Amino acid sequence: MSDSNTTDFTNPSTFILMGIPGLEAAHVWISIPFFTIYVLAVLGNFTILLVVKTEPSLHGPMYYFLCMLAVTDLVLSTSILPKILSIFWFNSREIDFHVCLTQMYVIHCFSAMESGIFVAMAFDRYVAICDPLRHSTILTNTVVAKIGLAVVLRGSILSLPCPILARQWPYCRMNIIPHSYCEHIAVVKLACTDTSVSSYYSLSFAFLMTGLDVSFIAMSYIQILRAIFSLPTKDAQLKSFGTCSSHLCAILTFYIPDLFSSLTHRFGHNVPRHFFILSANVYLVVPPLLHPLIYGVRTKEIRDKLLQLFTHKGV
Repeated sequence: MSDSNTTDFTNPSTFILMGIPGLEAAHVWISIPFFTIYVLAVLGNFTILLVVKTEPSLHGPMYYFLCMLAVTDLVLSTSILPKILSIFWFNSREIDFHVCLTQMYVIHCFSAMESGIFVAMAFDRYVAICDPLRHSTILTNTVVAKIGLAVVLRGSILSLPCPILARQWPYCRMNIIPHSYCEHIAVVKLACTDTSVSSYYSLSFAFLMTGLDVSFIAMSYIQILRAIFSLPTKDAQLKSFGTCSSHLCAILTFYIPDLFSSLTHRFGHNVPRHFFILSANVYLVVPPLLHPLIYGVRTKEIRDKLLQLFTHKGV
């Protein structure tokens, strides 16, 4: 393995993931919360899928989008955590070059899909509150399917240049990635040529997509808040806002870690590297755990169905 660290090559057969450099001695301890988060995230998201599937009253646009969110969370978690845990537990640091590029693509693709799903959910809440009488005619199953397809195609197509460009670069320095997964820039930095195209595309992809999605969500909620505050009674206002609260919480758990990770990478020049890598892991690992908890606790229909399931099991 040591011979491969500095050998000249244009196509490496494997990369070496370092885990969290600087915290190697604590890898086993760090693995405990990571493993716990992964297990709970898988259980929570599968529970959401099961509840929506088995309860006919939940077969509506909001819950279809919620199922899409659960699937993207499951894919994101599973794309990185098993490998991270194998590094922490078994020191299994090698990853095949093509597997590394696939992991890179999946992370970009499903992160973009998740952002798109939040836009779709914001649109659903906008129609439900601002034009409730036409909600069922505007957001039909066909329209929901088309929105879902658009979200999938957007994420799939716009994420393709990242691994395609990364595959073209000649890698002739070393194949050690100072990260716990195949993060795009961490991989591209190993190339021995000008990779500014990859860097510019990645930055544009992140800022434009996130910026556009957040703008659409913000515009939706400005209209939603206007409609809520125009309601005649306090109870009506609280009830309407309650239907949006779980979505707002989920949005915050997705975008705040992303913003924090981006800011620390660009402006935290004196921050230790292991802090960067931990923040990048938190961005991908924690939201899949929090989303089912938020919707399970904040959404009355899901909460009631869960209580019903556990009560029946208890009896």
